[in-house]
Amino acid sequence: MKPLLNFMKNTLRRAPSIPLQFPTTGFAIVKDSVRLEEEQFDEFKAGQYYPVIIGDVFASKYQVLGKLGFGTTSTVWLARNLQEHKYVSLKIFRRGVDQNEVDIYAQLGKANPSHPGHHHVRTALDTFKLQRDEGNHHCLVQKPMWDSWRDMLSRNPTHRFTEKLLKAGLAQLFLALDYLHTECHLVHTDIKGDNILQELVDKSVLEAFAKAELETPSARKFVDDATVYASRRFDLPDDFGDVVLGDFGATVRGDEKRNHDAQPNVYRSPEFMLMTEWSYPVDIWNVGVMIWDLFQGRHLFYGDDPVKRKYTTRAHLAEVVGMLGPPPLDLLQRGRRSTEFFTEDGKWKADVDVPEGTSLEDSVPHLEGEKREEFLTFVRGMLQWRPEDRKTAAQLLNDPWLKS
Repeated sequence: MKPLLNFMKNTLRRAPSIPLQFPTTGFAIVKDSVRLEEEQFDEFKAGQYYPVIIGDVFASKYQVLGKLGFGTTSTVWLARNLQEHKYVSLKIFRRGVDQNEVDIYAQLGKANPSHPGHHHVRTALDTFKLQRDEGNHHCLVQKPMWDSWRDMLSRNPTHRFTEKLLKAGLAQLFLALDYLHTECHLVHTDIKGDNILQELVDKSVLEAFAKAELETPSARKFVDDATVYASRRFDLPDDFGDVVLGDFGATVRGDEKRNHDAQPNVYRSPEFMLMTEWSYPVDIWNVGVMIWDLFQGRHLFYGDDPVKRKYTTRAHLAEVVGMLGPPPLDLLQRGRRSTEFFTEDGKWKADVDVPEGTSLEDSVPHLEGEKREEFLTFVRGMLQWRPEDRKTAAQLLNDPWLKS
């Protein structure tokens, strides 16, 4: 009798969940004059985004429960695996996006899982395609994550990380980068607050999200044959998980030297701006500059050109010269664009003034004495003109300021 009962329990446990029925009325309609989320992009107007409907079931098992976010290449949704009774996130790419990110996740899945940084790099649980007459849409299935670091800054009234939170987060980020660089041989190239996430360990947040969508459906608007939803945020969890690095859409192999443009404007490294060959150290520079967003509540560099009234490389380079001093001649000799900004003997010649009276020391006003010196030594290990002079992720993990 007991074996039969156990068999029945296991059978019931494996039985697929019945899809939820989401309300078709009772939601706010967004005015036509308001451009909602992905509607702002030209690619949406061209019909390149997949028209997801909350309640849809994809690949015969993933039911969409609500919208988590959007970007230039995709929309992201909370879903439930009806067969395994687990919450997942679905990243549904717009039509026309190449398979690079999907391929990168396949590569990440083959690397050394025993490396301590493996847990801090987001991986894919599954992939599938959504087929339409106009073309296919790739879809990544992943573990749901809580807020990004950028979201955390917006939730915090001070819009800054504490020193303790910054140290803990950076230690885990460097583990992720060491894994990415040494085990996967990949360069992320797009490290920013949006792409660094907190692991979600409090499952009640997921249940509350689904319940909220059932009881108070998300605002939306109808554009041609598509429904555009307002994203819904997760509640504040009782417990926070680890830091996880995600979004590998701009990731490239690190063992192939290259000099094409990349990185977000304000985080661009000297290699990109001067057009020298680059590899793993661009990620280190990227982190070093991003720290000011987290710790000081502002960018370290802006690149605002007073003449052209927009970001330019020359304005950005002028700020770096003002902050770090002139670049070494041997670096300038490697750069395809160096002569646009510097003379043969390394003097600044571009038609933008180098800011005076700026220094790293003055950029951290809320640290004093030994603490400030240790912090500045730490960031100088990343903010070096020459990529070969920057510390690696593994070396930065042993920095005295980070470990103190």
